[in-house]
Amino acid sequence: MKYLGIVLLLALMASACTKVEGPGGNATITGKVYVLDYNMELTNKLDEYYGADIDVYLIYGDDLIYSEDFTTNYDGSYRFQNLRPGTYKVFAYSEDTTAGTEDYLFPVFQTVEIKKNNDEITVEDIIIVK
Repeated sequence: MKYLGIVLLLALMASACTKVEGPGGNATITGKVYVLDYNMELTNKLDEYYGADIDVYLIYGDDLIYSEDFTTNYDGSYRFQNLRPGTYKVFAYSEDTTAGTEDYLFPVFQTVEIKKNNDEITVEDIIIVK
């Protein structure tokens, strides 16, 4: 019985030390947001470029809401730092050219896996319509 108590205590301690996605590590996620710029009716593409001042969001693991956000730099770049190993979703909002209204937005996701501390992951460009 004494050994069972020790085993249960060790199992409880091990589960309490399990770290999940989120802050507290040394890994970094970086990337850029690429904008396809359309007219007000969203029918003709006017330009394309890396977008400044675009909000980018980070979801930890299986969370349903974002935990961090970042506004892109002048060159469309963003950076999330001090992350633990795990799976993350990065996203930005894009206008929907098929909805018939310029007010409809939807998220464009990129899934990222950090495998170990000190990883520096560069995400594929997030391409949005604006």
